[in-house]
Amino acid sequence: MMLKIKRVPTLVSNFQKDEADEIGARGAGCGRNCLRNCCLPGSKLPLYGFKNLSYGKSVAADETKESPIDFLESLVLGEWEDRQQKGLFRYDVTACETKVIPGEYGFVAQLNEGRHLKKRPTEFRVDKVLQPFDGSKFNFTKVGQEELLFQFEASEEDEVQLYPDAPIDPEKSPSVVAINVSPIEYGHVLLIPKVLECLPQRIDRDSFLLALHMAAEAANPYFRLGYNSLGAFATINHLHFQAYFLAVQFPIEKAPTQKITVTDAGVKISEMLNYPVRGLAFEGGNSLEDLANVVSDSCICLQENNIPYNVLISDSGKRIFLLPQCYAEKQALGEVSAELLDTQVNPAVWEISGHMVLKRKEDYEGATEANAWRLLAEVSLSEARFQEVTALIFEAISLSVEENENATDGSPEDLDVTPPQPMEEIDGLNTHSTMVPA
Repeated sequence: MMLKIKRVPTLVSNFQKDEADEIGARGAGCGRNCLRNCCLPGSKLPLYGFKNLSYGKSVAADETKESPIDFLESLVLGEWEDRQQKGLFRYDVTACETKVIPGEYGFVAQLNEGRHLKKRPTEFRVDKVLQPFDGSKFNFTKVGQEELLFQFEASEEDEVQLYPDAPIDPEKSPSVVAINVSPIEYGHVLLIPKVLECLPQRIDRDSFLLALHMAAEAANPYFRLGYNSLGAFATINHLHFQAYFLAVQFPIEKAPTQKITVTDAGVKISEMLNYPVRGLAFEGGNSLEDLANVVSDSCICLQENNIPYNVLISDSGKRIFLLPQCYAEKQALGEVSAELLDTQVNPAVWEISGHMVLKRKEDYEGATEANAWRLLAEVSLSEARFQEVTALIFEAISLSVEENENATDGSPEDLDVTPPQPMEEIDGLNTHSTMVPA
């Protein structure tokens, strides 16, 4: 049986149109300044080359060498604000009301009534995590080049480099950072690996390592990257990660964790505790690539076993949460209550992490931690299913789960539990004039 739900894909580009409009436009020529062959020749875009450092290498030599640009504030957020001033966004997200909900975890609620306007209904298949790329549907080669911020690639000189006016080389299929024209938060961007290769929405080792490098370059715990698989509320089947800046600790980052094991590469894998969505946390490793490989191999396992999932890249790429989920499947089977469906909240990576993007004023005004918890509990796998999925992952990455077999036995003080750690205090950017204190 094919499972589908009525979906309203959020517009991430001003050139995302109905298929009929797209077909009609072809006959008259493009004229969009897009990333396809009709417009790409001669195009240029800033190129940021990151230094490919691993955790295990010394960075002392680089501490005295000033980077040519502040990656987060000047490049990502600076270019994002430039596009905001040019009127490329569908609404002003900085004017959206936002508050921290009183409670132990401090869920963040945002009233974003503009995000679901001008929508078009579609049939969205949710029972296949891996689906082939379909060039006839919207994809990121169709965005206007004015929505692109810069190219993001490893530096060939083993040091950070910035080329303000670099050619877009179709032979190399660059990875690019673009705005999301329907932003959830300040600085909401998309990282699109090898954009011209038209990769479907599926994680591989190279793409995930690229996402970790972006988090590391930002060097700010409040700038996070997220990923949604198909079946877990990705709406575009063209490989991409999302990212934005929000100067508050996410509830998922506050949840305690219990160590399961440590890989040969030094990556610690833990199970999340006392959180409505069951998931795994990954951290450490002898290098950034070691961490990326363990997590990406875990994601590949879920993809190949047709298990929808979300990923949050936290703490400047040092901590990653992997969250298998089943909400869309429950929704398709009619197992989600009408009350939850009426909120129109699609629990993707940001909602699961504790940033609740609400579309109705009544939900925003009545937001409570209990309501957030109840919604997210519907997202989570059951305990038995979660343990089955964890075993699948550990088999795929050649790890034994014996260490965890008796983890729930004995007293709490016998368990290897890590309490939540507060984030380091940094000079946050004042992005929310409408932020309401709890």
